[in-house]
Amino acid sequence: MEELCPICEGAGMRVVERPNGVRMAVPCDCAAKRKAARMIGHARIPQRYQHCTLDSYETMGNRSLMTALMQARNFVKAYPFDTGGNGLLLTGSIGVGKTHLGVGMLQALIAERGARGLFFDYRDLLKQVQNSYNRSVDVTELEILQPVFEAEVLVLDELGANKPTDWVWDTVAHILNTRYNDRRTTIITTNYANLPPLGGELNAAKATMREETLGDRIGERMRSRLQEMCVPVEMTGQDFRQTVKRATFA
Repeated sequence: MEELCPICEGAGMRVVERPNGVRMAVPCDCAAKRKAARMIGHARIPQRYQHCTLDSYETMGNRSLMTALMQARNFVKAYPFDTGGNGLLLTGSIGVGKTHLGVGMLQALIAERGARGLFFDYRDLLKQVQNSYNRSVDVTELEILQPVFEAEVLVLDELGANKPTDWVWDTVAHILNTRYNDRRTTIITTNYANLPPLGGELNAAKATMREETLGDRIGERMRSRLQEMCVPVEMTGQDFRQTVKRATFA
């Protein structure tokens, strides 16, 4: 059972006295907190990441991660008037906390700035779109993508994780171009380096030995578009999931 606010006792209003001695009822702070909690609940944040906030993000003294956290905090403070519809592109290896930082920003933007936002895993979103082509499924591609297009703030996690195909590239282009044209804020995480495709510069043997880039995974045209709509934030460090957050039975 939810505890009653000790100030308004659940009424949602509190009495204040003005300097001229007039007493009046104003909304209690708890009402804003409840509203923010409802909006966060509607943001589709997976249960695994619901605890992720900017305050709980661990930098472990890593200068790169400390800089990324500072940029995230500054972005929240500047939103929306000084961000111009731009977002952030969080890049880095597995386990440096990109998703934690993205979710932390989303929660802060909702709670502190009143933004309406959504979280989508890139792979899950593409599966939902593909599934809409099944005649037995009573949902259309547009119905799935409409909330993605219209979200005031969208966190798109693990961009580039799916094997690149023409269909994947077309779907990514549809999402990013729509949000770019509508000047909606998009926060993206990816494990791939923010570099152009390198396949054409290497022979087949060498190409299989080097790591793929974001350009390889989503195409250079869309990677270039991201540079216009997102500020790149590179995050480097150890994989926290193999060290600090490794699963145990203890």
